[in-house]
Amino acid sequence: MDHSKLDRIVGSAQRAAGARSRGYRERALKRFPWVCGRCTREFTRANVHELTVHHRDHDHHNNPDDGSNWELLCLYCHDNEHQRSLEASDGAGSGEAHTAPGTHSPFADLKSMLASRDADD
Repeated sequence: MDHSKLDRIVGSAQRAAGARSRGYRERALKRFPWVCGRCTREFTRANVHELTVHHRDHDHHNNPDDGSNWELLCLYCHDNEHQRSLEASDGAGSGEAHTAPGTHSPFADLKSMLASRDADD
């Protein structure tokens, strides 16, 4: 396996993804006020790096010029949005039964074990 070729391919893909990201991020920051769409926290040049672009349809390739698929969210709200989406997709329509709670009871026989220990003394 040619690791140098693989490294070049991965590096190229990462640079392209970074360029795409900067492209729509820069456009979103020009288009919208620097305010989190959920918690309404305001951002300045000093902390704008904590403001992210969230794709409403979760498709990072869907970047219309009018910005209709974007909303600016702070890091915390953005993480929360994706977590809520993951939890919703895990529970709804998966068809899988949830794991039953554990039934082991480590102290179930404790009273009789103590009684037999006391009887041996």
